[in-house]
Amino acid sequence: MSEKKMSSSRKHHLKSLMLSIAKDLLEEEEREREEERGRYMAESCPSVSMPRSMQELQELCKEIHRKIDGIDEERYDLEMKVKKSNKEIDDLKIKVQDVMGKFKKPVLRKVRMSADAMLKALLGSKHTVNLDLRANLKQVKKEVKEEELRDVGDWRKNIEDKSGMDGRKKMFEGEA
Repeated sequence: MSEKKMSSSRKHHLKSLMLSIAKDLLEEEEREREEERGRYMAESCPSVSMPRSMQELQELCKEIHRKIDGIDEERYDLEMKVKKSNKEIDDLKIKVQDVMGKFKKPVLRKVRMSADAMLKALLGSKHTVNLDLRANLKQVKKEVKEEELRDVGDWRKNIEDKSGMDGRKKMFEGEA
């Protein structure tokens, strides 16, 4: 709260001043560009004097072709320099990352996507794959063993039969 807030009219006034100064600077830069362009064109492209004879015309064409070839060579050389410097920059970036020993892991967002949508994103829209995971599951049938249910019968009867030494003896005799 120690900072005093500017009124909106003051902010608006300062903003308009900044914009007007920036506009003047941009106009001045544009004028300088036009002047530089004019100077370059005057140096590089002298005015063409139309030849009157066929011989002069052929010489003019040869001169223009020589200039075009020279400019193409310069352009090619500059392109190669740019490619070489870009490759060096990439190599240096890799070396810097190796020296640092750390790679920045990008922050990943959680995305809810079905299996079909994921396959479609990976394979593209050309391949439409329906992946029904439930169809591939094994069907297991539960069979209730009725025989066991009949043998068990009343649980109290079983407990009474197995109580005491006689019941234990019957259990062992029944297993053997």
